[in-house]
Amino acid sequence: MSDVIRYDDEPARRIRALSATAEMKAQRKRVIELLAPRLGERILDVGCGPGHLAHELAAIVGSGNVRGVDISRQMLEHARELGLDVAQTSGATLPFEDDAFDAAVATQVYEFVEDLPLALAELHRVLRPGGRALVLDTDWASVVWHASDPRRMERVLDGWRRRVADPHLPRTLASRLAEAGFAVEHEEVFVIFDPVGEADSYSVHQIAHLGASAIGVRTEVIEAWANDLRDLARSGRYFFSVNRYIFVAGTELE
Repeated sequence: MSDVIRYDDEPARRIRALSATAEMKAQRKRVIELLAPRLGERILDVGCGPGHLAHELAAIVGSGNVRGVDISRQMLEHARELGLDVAQTSGATLPFEDDAFDAAVATQVYEFVEDLPLALAELHRVLRPGGRALVLDTDWASVVWHASDPRRMERVLDGWRRRVADPHLPRTLASRLAEAGFAVEHEEVFVIFDPVGEADSYSVHQIAHLGASAIGVRTEVIEAWANDLRDLARSGRYFFSVNRYIFVAGTELE
């Protein structure tokens, strides 16, 4: 059985909290800037999660022009609370006709997909000729997180990386997009940097999420790791950084 995390029940609640942080609001702002959606365009949000990005896109292109898909029923329930048109998928295939969308986004999705060639082929299929896609994923080796016990920190991060299908996907994502028929037009890094560790920050919410998700790590080790990070924040010695990589790619005009 795969160890890749599925965002149901409690994980979905944690992702909803992460999505509401200031850092994720800034990420969505940059994603929208790069995607440059226009009124009336048909946009697909792959792995829409709780629906915050799709909701912001709908405010630009029109509420009836954005569709979202996710494998998590609980995530989709959150998205529907925002009035979004969403559907559940069971894997990498997409329940839409060919050329159905002008643009698509997939943020923090494909690193969790085990059949990436199929997923990218499906993304290409549902985009019209001349359409565009924005893909954002994390290289989990880019995490820099100060801890009093670096070896314990690495054990927890290793336990989390086991929940990701490809924890280093950005390193090969441009070539994989090209293999799926896309022309990569822009690449950049979005950095989440937190030298404070305030309670509502992305990184502090990740303490709870990564700690609960890591496998192969004893509960007492997780608790000691989390308590250490919170102590560092209280004493002014906190430090966190992670890189997320953005790729904007287009489909060729016929």
